[in-house]
Amino acid sequence: MPKWFNTAGPCKSDIHYMLSPTARLPEVMQLIAQQGYFIIHAPRQIGKTTAMLALAQELTASGDYTAVMVSAEVGAAFPDDLGKAERAILGAWRRSCQSWLPSELQPPPWPEANDGSQIGEALRVWAEHSPRPLVVFIDEIDALQDDVLIGVLRQLRDGYPSRPQGFPQSLALIGLRDVRDYKVASGSRGRLGTSSPFNIKVESFTMRNFTADEVAELYQQHTDLTGQIFEPEVLMGAFELSYGQPWLVNALAREMTQKLVKDPTQAITAADLFQAKENLIERNDTHLDSLAERLNEDRIRAIIEPMLAGQDLGNVPQEDLRFIVDLGLCRIDPQGGLVIANPIYREVLPRMLAYVPRAGLPLIAPTWLDDQGRLIPNALLEAFLKFWRQHGQPLLKSAPYHEIAPHLVLMAFLHRVVNGDGFLEREYAIASRRMDLCLRYRDIMIGIELKVWREGRPDPLKEGLEQIDDYLAGLSLDWGWLMIFDRRPGLPDISDRTSTEEAITANLRKITVIRG
Repeated sequence: MPKWFNTAGPCKSDIHYMLSPTARLPEVMQLIAQQGYFIIHAPRQIGKTTAMLALAQELTASGDYTAVMVSAEVGAAFPDDLGKAERAILGAWRRSCQSWLPSELQPPPWPEANDGSQIGEALRVWAEHSPRPLVVFIDEIDALQDDVLIGVLRQLRDGYPSRPQGFPQSLALIGLRDVRDYKVASGSRGRLGTSSPFNIKVESFTMRNFTADEVAELYQQHTDLTGQIFEPEVLMGAFELSYGQPWLVNALAREMTQKLVKDPTQAITAADLFQAKENLIERNDTHLDSLAERLNEDRIRAIIEPMLAGQDLGNVPQEDLRFIVDLGLCRIDPQGGLVIANPIYREVLPRMLAYVPRAGLPLIAPTWLDDQGRLIPNALLEAFLKFWRQHGQPLLKSAPYHEIAPHLVLMAFLHRVVNGDGFLEREYAIASRRMDLCLRYRDIMIGIELKVWREGRPDPLKEGLEQIDDYLAGLSLDWGWLMIFDRRPGLPDISDRTSTEEAITANLRKITVIRG
């Protein structure tokens, strides 16, 4: 029977390539035996639901437990009515039990109970009725908000001492965030107090990404079944591009095997991997789109904007840093410091931010190509200077992040240039005061350094020449462009101040300095 790389919903072992779903949660079985309650939190589409569904089925099949995974997500439709939320949740739980449990392990009819106690009473009666110890995994717990979430968590805390005879022996709360961090609102809604409604002493786990060996193991399953080989560079490259993020690992493989190289007798190469990465980013699949939607949230913008601009983070609340890591947008690098979670996300974020300026570009004739379709760097520079003088000022206003508006407009222009025949790569980091771009068009490669001259700081020319010298060395290039965007107040219009000059770095690389 054929199998596929899965990018939509929980994996199914009969039709999907998949790794052991519980291998990344080795402590859980012992906690269940110890009647422990625990929390699993991790970014979306990392495998939480797949793992807990599989674990519930294993536990029930063992004959030792009644185990099932249920969801609290439907309760989110009633953010201000705990009673309605409880009834919706219990209805969904009933349907899940009918799907996953044999008839003799089905829960009894839910008892009548007052609003605010329906969940607790249902779990009490279920535990008492079950012929085996009851284990319940509650997914999407953080879909609930405010009073509804608090109400559900308090019922779980209240029933906890009655386990295992009068409440589930073991219970897991699964979601994006660690609900232990959720505080009871004090005073006006949204102000955080100091007490948690779920202050049971519980273990909290996060699911890690795949390791490089696990990526190779997953891809090997396809090779074993079809005979199609992934070249060694693909295996390591897929891990490096995704940093082992499970959805990305599967999405890259799916693109390569189902879209780019359908013939299983053909090996999959590093070039196929690179094209698969570009296709995912350009197509903006749902997973990537859902991340991009977060970019307009104020607390996300307060972190991502200075990262893209190469500025210091400043006084960002610790809670916001935890939030962006929990979302999976960023990670704490082992060597210290906040970084974008993986190279694909690093490409997605600025590309999504440049979408509006890109859509607002006028029609531009490709005067930078010769009659053979080859890129002429000097012609490209002239085309950009003309475009920037004519359209730069109004397009800056359309960019969603003010601090990097020039960067976004330039990237929008360069995406029009590559237009499927080339690639645009970016490098940026906190406090680097720079963004590096590498434009690849067939056999032409251009290294570009972007700097911003801000109020109260010296001309960044000297620093920029040193930085582009290092960047070009990494690209094995002896020439490049340094773009300095002057953002100091009170300057003439862009059309009047845009200029170019030539410079030489300490290592004798020829640099065209563009000021605008």
